[in-house]
Amino acid sequence: MKLTRYHQNTRIVPGLFLNDDMIVDASSFGADWNEEFFATDGLSRLRVWLANESATAPRVNSGKVRLAPAIARPSKIICIGLNYADHARETGATPPAEPVVFFKATTAWAGPSDDLVIPKGSLKTDWEVELAVVIGKRASYVTEAQALDHVAGYALHNDYSERAWQLEGTGQWVKGKSADGYAPFGPYMATPDEIADVNSLRLWLHVNGVAKQDGSTSNLIFRVPHIISYLSQFMTLLPGDVISTGTPAGVGLGFKPPQYLSPGDVVELGIDGLGTQRQAVVAYGD
Repeated sequence: MKLTRYHQNTRIVPGLFLNDDMIVDASSFGADWNEEFFATDGLSRLRVWLANESATAPRVNSGKVRLAPAIARPSKIICIGLNYADHARETGATPPAEPVVFFKATTAWAGPSDDLVIPKGSLKTDWEVELAVVIGKRASYVTEAQALDHVAGYALHNDYSERAWQLEGTGQWVKGKSADGYAPFGPYMATPDEIADVNSLRLWLHVNGVAKQDGSTSNLIFRVPHIISYLSQFMTLLPGDVISTGTPAGVGLGFKPPQYLSPGDVVELGIDGLGTQRQAVVAYGD
């Protein structure tokens, strides 16, 4: 299944992609895609609903609606830094011996086609295409062998970063990662059965039609089971939590001289099997 959500007047409607163009309105299922849904085996109940009741539910064309974040705002957005060796090298860092962990504020949560507003005072807003993992059930002290049993699905995430706030002066990673709109998520969350091999997915990102990032999850330093197990040793992962697994080379910081986003730019990105995003960059206050 491919879970999504979309705006309809003043509300957000849960839905499912039936194909690239068509979404079924899942309002009659009676739940949003949130922590409670995942914690109560909602995916199993949703499969029954899809098989038995979705035929009479309304359909909408995905191109005619504004997509919301594919799942409801999670309790945590946990990110893994420097998880591709080529990205570590381009930033001048040594590939880490264990996962580098940081957070994004959940107020950064955004839809896949929402405008990216350059934050007030930002001069170094950067892009990062990433594979995101959605936790399906509570995880605490899980082993790598158990880890994938705790996965609800996978999605496309753009881990936008303000590099000056992240790295310069008294910079901290969470400061540089948490501006409003800095976490576009979707267009959908695909359940694991939709993905043939999560360890072999192409990721790409273009700015104004020019290729900037082109990588594969086969090059992750720490793969999904290790990341989930590792994180669960330090914190409880709740249903609906999101883990963003890192970005390949080609971020703006890595160019010489660095390249950063400006109003008028257009960012497009995608991952095999997980759809695409498009964000128009606009100035704060526009």
